[in-house]
Amino acid sequence: MDKKKKIISSIIGIIVVLLAGYFGIDLTQDSKVPKDSELMISYMDVGQGDAEYIKVNGNDILIDAGPRSNSKELLEQLKAKNIDDFELVIATHPHEDHIGGMVDVFKEYEVKAFYSPKITHTTKTYENLVKAVKDEGLKTKELKGGMVIDLGEGAKFEVFTPQKSEYEELNDYSPIMKLSFGDTSYLFTGDAEKLAEEEALAKYKTSLDSDVIKFGHHGSSSSSSNAFIEAVSPKYGIISCAKDNKYGHPHRETLDIIKKYNIKTFRTDTDGEIILTSDGKSINFNK
Repeated sequence: MDKKKKIISSIIGIIVVLLAGYFGIDLTQDSKVPKDSELMISYMDVGQGDAEYIKVNGNDILIDAGPRSNSKELLEQLKAKNIDDFELVIATHPHEDHIGGMVDVFKEYEVKAFYSPKITHTTKTYENLVKAVKDEGLKTKELKGGMVIDLGEGAKFEVFTPQKSEYEELNDYSPIMKLSFGDTSYLFTGDAEKLAEEEALAKYKTSLDSDVIKFGHHGSSSSSSNAFIEAVSPKYGIISCAKDNKYGHPHRETLDIIKKYNIKTFRTDTDGEIILTSDGKSINFNK
């Protein structure tokens, strides 16, 4: 290659790296997964709450733990999976229907790392969780937009929000984050509402595309805007809520969006625990 071509090649390489950084694309990790490697995700049935268990590359991961009133059901579903400890536990935000069962998880399992957005709350439930983290000898690692969490060969979390340090609504602290495994991808949203969705769209629109989405805020109309769902373009959706819940979740507006984009959707209120597996190429559900 002559000198001129080398210079042009270098310039192109720099541009690619800069664009990747701007759009949140990680160029350092190969999307290929080891042969016979498998991802398993359980969207657990915890009534009117959220809890997701992930097994990938030997990592046991928990995102939220449902309300305290359903911690028995949560632990039963976890114990069926032969978990020895958790490499990573994530609390999306301090609402009781997401962290109420987490103290019991700390009692039953060793937790090696704990992530949460930077936020304080004054409820007894939140204070108990803070104490459980401290008693485990852990410091809370801040979860914020722009982070990438490496989960081993072919797997990673990309965190798109939160992007600000303060929000009026606790729900908007919920991280919008994508798990990539080989050629497949899974979006987790906690209770993120339309403000958080707008932040993700503004900075990471081209990175949001995912095969599976857990709809935000239990299928509430406060989440799942048309623009956001269009950008995510999921084939499958999950709604975590209780049967005949007092909030009316999922709301009609969300069901209309699901119908508009022809998203095959599973619901914990009608399907119970929802488990999917993937080899990094295809996705299979137990329902």
